[in-house]
Amino acid sequence: MLKPIAISLGLISLSLFTFNTQADEPLPDEVRVAYGGSSQVLVLAKVDGSLEKALNTKVKWVQFATGADALGYFASNAIDIANIGSSPAVAGLVRKLPIEIFGISGVIATSERLIAKDSINSLNDIEGKRVAYPPNSTAQYALDAAIAVNHIDRNKVTLIPLRPAEIVAAWKRGDIDAGYVWAPFAQELEISGGHPVFATKQLQQDGYLIYNNYVVRTAFAKAHPELLSQFLQIHQQKVDEFKRDPIKAAAIVAKDVGAPVTTATNTLSGLEYPTLQQQETAQWLGNGSDTDNSGIGQAVHKTAGFLESIGEVRQRDIPNSFEKGINVSYLKNAIAAQAQQ
Repeated sequence: MLKPIAISLGLISLSLFTFNTQADEPLPDEVRVAYGGSSQVLVLAKVDGSLEKALNTKVKWVQFATGADALGYFASNAIDIANIGSSPAVAGLVRKLPIEIFGISGVIATSERLIAKDSINSLNDIEGKRVAYPPNSTAQYALDAAIAVNHIDRNKVTLIPLRPAEIVAAWKRGDIDAGYVWAPFAQELEISGGHPVFATKQLQQDGYLIYNNYVVRTAFAKAHPELLSQFLQIHQQKVDEFKRDPIKAAAIVAKDVGAPVTTATNTLSGLEYPTLQQQETAQWLGNGSDTDNSGIGQAVHKTAGFLESIGEVRQRDIPNSFEKGINVSYLKNAIAAQAQQ
């Protein structure tokens, strides 16, 4: 999102101690984890079964095409946990879906980017051109922010909302001049004659934090807090595994998602991974004492403003505080459990 782990007796006893104030709930028959089907460190835990071992129950892996699809799954109670982008997560919170952000899976750097044809060599060249993007996604947010900070006249850009696979098809038909998208679709555009013009990481200097996060159904979180702590520990182990041997990890992920190893490598290395300890700092999720002013808290408010500006959510629905939608208690317990290992 490293080596496979087994839950030690010490970890089990710590888990029981940490959560002994919670009402005991039997383990669910399965935990339904949704992911985009593209290259991500969490796939390492899918392949080696380490997430199932840590949670001590079956994991059902559910693929989705966009974050908007994942929100639909949450709304219909079809999934428990999802790795989705910040934009759809915030949209879900504003729409009062009973979900919580409980961890950062990766900060988007170069894994999402604008791929363009030869006539576009800089971001300003998109004026007068047709640019596609996946709606209600981190890619759309990045594209909109890039247009704003570079003072591009958006009225002169033909912006076309398309699902990722549709972007590739439209590109090959010659219906679009550029697409802002993630892997493996970005690589497909590059293979078909495109070249990268702009990457999401470039927005960090302008104060935009765009990321992927782990989101959970609130009811599931309340019933099984210990599973979320274990989930985050597995995430960190897989990040460590990737960093120790990026080539080996990319090969494992590539085989599972059906992508070339170069694509998996490009995607996995195109994210930045704050550790669990870093995520608890004010720069990221914070320690729960001033959530709205943490780095992610501020990013959530900024993202909500963006979603309102494009008509995705209504201003009157945006809460003054997102404290209830960002829960760091599972992160804290994960860090405490790590310290005991």
